[in-house]
Amino acid sequence: MANHLDKADKGHLKQRLGYAAFAFRGYDIANLGRTPELLQHPAYGAIVELHLRQAGEVCAEVIRRPVDLVSRIREGRETRGLIDYAEDVALIVGVEVAHMKLLEEFHGISLHQARQAMGYSLGESAALMAAGVYEMRDLLRVPLALANDCAALADDVTLGVFFSRGPVLDLDTVQRMCLEITQQGKGTIGVSTYLSPNSLLLLGQKEALGRFETLMHKIFPERVYLRRNPHRWPPLHTPITWQRAIPNRAAVLLQTIPGGFTAPSLPIVSMVTGEASYDEVNSREMLHRWVDHPQRLWDVVYTMLANGIDTVVHVGPAPNLLPATFDRLKINIQTQLNGKGWGKFGRRAISHMARRPWLTRLLPSFTALFRAPFVKQINLEDWLLEQKV
Repeated sequence: MANHLDKADKGHLKQRLGYAAFAFRGYDIANLGRTPELLQHPAYGAIVELHLRQAGEVCAEVIRRPVDLVSRIREGRETRGLIDYAEDVALIVGVEVAHMKLLEEFHGISLHQARQAMGYSLGESAALMAAGVYEMRDLLRVPLALANDCAALADDVTLGVFFSRGPVLDLDTVQRMCLEITQQGKGTIGVSTYLSPNSLLLLGQKEALGRFETLMHKIFPERVYLRRNPHRWPPLHTPITWQRAIPNRAAVLLQTIPGGFTAPSLPIVSMVTGEASYDEVNSREMLHRWVDHPQRLWDVVYTMLANGIDTVVHVGPAPNLLPATFDRLKINIQTQLNGKGWGKFGRRAISHMARRPWLTRLLPSFTALFRAPFVKQINLEDWLLEQKV
């Protein structure tokens, strides 16, 4: 994905900060990215190592076994799956905080100079750390303390992408289907992420996803599909977390960690609400809701476009989901308008709109979507390695 993103020199990024948003990635099955290169970099290496060691020390203290993230990065050991989940959480957050420190110390660019920030899943916690609401050593303890239980719940959980080739999906109907399947007592299923008006992520235990697939063809007469993911994922942002009281335990842990009484240094658009909802006192409540509430990715993307964002800087190793989301929206809009004549929607362009009725329905009201093809995306780890220090 990194090769598909735009390149920008230091001058461009500084000039566009007032229209830029920083996007912090979450957990994935690949988490090294170009961190080995940053760790070996003659200028950057010491700061990257410092933050990896700090994150590793917190992780080792919480999970009560030795953790050496620096050695893992130097040896190029990618994640082995959920057995490494706690370490991966520490690694991702440590690298994201290190990215922002490198940007500030070597290039004179601070997060608070940007217009907005956001984070997908774990990335929202990293955004709060970078924005000065919490210190990494304090907030990182919360997801680490619950990591083993989150990973254990994933043993019988399957991730599926539910999407439509036709109309907008009725989210209330999807939610009712999930509740009815869960009520049968043969496995819980819930929406984990609202990717777009015609696609979302589902996480289901046991055969719950299969029952959803059988039911969806009866409920949705249009063209709907379910694509299963072969990997295991912690069932965060779903009611499955209730089975080990993870949301309440997170809330108890959040009550006593330092910090949380400072508003973010810039607006952080939350995946819980889809808006810039953080203030001086509500971060604990928001993070509590973050555990089991679906990620409102589509709302966040639209909020950013509506707020004039024209540059998105992706923070973290090997960002994937967020760049893909902006790319997909860009392609859909361009195809919808036939890729030409942005101010002249002729017959041919209008005829193409019938191919994406979900998007056709949205465009007249959601005019900010027209800005999507012009958003510049920058992979921060690539950008850092391209600059002269």
